[in-house]
Amino acid sequence: MHFLKVPPRFLFLTGKGGVGKTSLSCATAVHFAEQGRRVLLVSTDPASNVGHVFGQTIGHTVTAIHEIQGLDALEIDPQAAAEVYRERIVGPVRGVLPKGVVAGIEEQLSGACTTEIAAFDEFTALLTDSTLTENYQHIIFDTAPTGHTIRLLQLPGAWSGFLEAGKGDASCLGPLAGLTKQRTQYKAAVEALANPALTRLVLVARAQQAALREVARTEEELAAIGFTQQYLIINGVLPPAEAVRDPLAAAVFQREQTALNAIPESLKALPCDYIPLKPFNLIGLDALRQMLTDAPSTLELSPDSLVARDAPRLADLVDDIAADGHGLVMLMGKGGVGKTTLAAAIAVALAHRGLPVHLTTSDPAAHLTDTLNASLDCLTVSRIDPQAETARYRQHVLETKGKELDGQGRALLKEDLQSPCTEEIAVFQAFSRAIREAGQKFVVMDTAPTGHTLLLLDATGAYHREVTRRMGHTDMSFTTPMMQLQDPKRTKVLIVTLAEMTPVLEAAHLQADLRRAGIEPWAWIINTSVAAASVRSPLLRQRAASELQEIRAVANHHADRYAVVPLLKEEPIGGERLHALIYPRT
Repeated sequence: MHFLKVPPRFLFLTGKGGVGKTSLSCATAVHFAEQGRRVLLVSTDPASNVGHVFGQTIGHTVTAIHEIQGLDALEIDPQAAAEVYRERIVGPVRGVLPKGVVAGIEEQLSGACTTEIAAFDEFTALLTDSTLTENYQHIIFDTAPTGHTIRLLQLPGAWSGFLEAGKGDASCLGPLAGLTKQRTQYKAAVEALANPALTRLVLVARAQQAALREVARTEEELAAIGFTQQYLIINGVLPPAEAVRDPLAAAVFQREQTALNAIPESLKALPCDYIPLKPFNLIGLDALRQMLTDAPSTLELSPDSLVARDAPRLADLVDDIAADGHGLVMLMGKGGVGKTTLAAAIAVALAHRGLPVHLTTSDPAAHLTDTLNASLDCLTVSRIDPQAETARYRQHVLETKGKELDGQGRALLKEDLQSPCTEEIAVFQAFSRAIREAGQKFVVMDTAPTGHTLLLLDATGAYHREVTRRMGHTDMSFTTPMMQLQDPKRTKVLIVTLAEMTPVLEAAHLQADLRRAGIEPWAWIINTSVAAASVRSPLLRQRAASELQEIRAVANHHADRYAVVPLLKEEPIGGERLHALIYPRT
């Protein structure tokens, strides 16, 4: 494996959600530790499942992995980090300042921006504070899906520049209060990230055109901020022998080879490793040890050949959705489970009925237009672009609040609007506009991967609490975006997952988080199921057998209603194929 040769101290594994970053990170950590090296495995993913892979609780503190000497792990929990961060700021003034002032500071620190800053604070410490990591030869970062990772890697430069200019005197006063003493740390973090002798970035992708295009964009964006030591892994490639005498496997194999032959130019020069698809779930040490080898599997797998072709169909869910005539349909879940494709398919199916539909996404890595590849009557498509929304918000504030200010006041307002926190407000406002539309039409929203979505819901909740506080003493009626999300008559949340142990567990955790916010998921969708298709390939039949337990877990324990979508011969791109995904041609 190229990416394992002469490894530097820091290794980052990143890429689109669902490509296998966590499994590869864990397998790499085990590989180094079993060579006698001291290794720290760090997850910066808000939806981390490193602990599940190793079968033990890890959490927010450095924890030894029981069965591997020399391997420790840490999951940076954004919420826990934010709580510690808030207490660091509020603790010294509690009991000193009036309670109302303290409450105001706590409210200022309750948003998603504080959560991001707090996680970043811990992330940079691991890069720069030798007392935290001096005992480790390698630190491996299992990162969040691409959009969040790019944001995280940009933060050291963004925040150090922002602090250097002395900005943030208004909207960011609370979140930035804990940062001003750490400029040296952020400068050192930037230098470490850009030093190829210290840091190696490993881009992980699948043999899929969309995934390869996304990872090419990531390569270009990270190279632009100085991250030049990059490697590429194509994970989960179907072995050619499996395509013999199996039409579905042959179609999948051909699709992968077509994508690999058309790999973007910017990726061709990178050292590249190919990892074959495994017939087993990558959970536990035995599976992890076999991930980075081409040796045949030694794990015993059930020969069960049952299929799930009689499972509930997605068409039944769409029929029920269409009966309402309008409303918000939100698809949520881990990255890489197919939310974009399913959102497009549902929108196309509703539009085919003559219903007005707005299809939109809050995922910075989404490819709605590529997936649709067509225009339809009754269907409009948009994307909540953080950069565009932030520019629009800044302009609006300057034209309203800045209208009556003098030159100095307007200059100060411009400085405040350069804060990275401004993006949080802008994206939330765009999200709220999309929600309001659902009173007259269907709004189908392809959301960002789980961690991003929870941060957006956090901002929605903070806004709801503030409006409720202000309006609570009046007789005026009001509806906040959070109230609409909590109303099952207005909003249907569809949780998308795969028929694999880790995605199902992560979907269950997401459902628990949503319920704590007062949002009850309406249905689950199990996507690209081998067990719901007809397969002859031995490897795919083994994977189908392992899926049945997870499908039963969803049906019996997690979802009141669900649907299973089979693995398809043709990639569902374009209006006709998207419609056929829900209503198959007979």
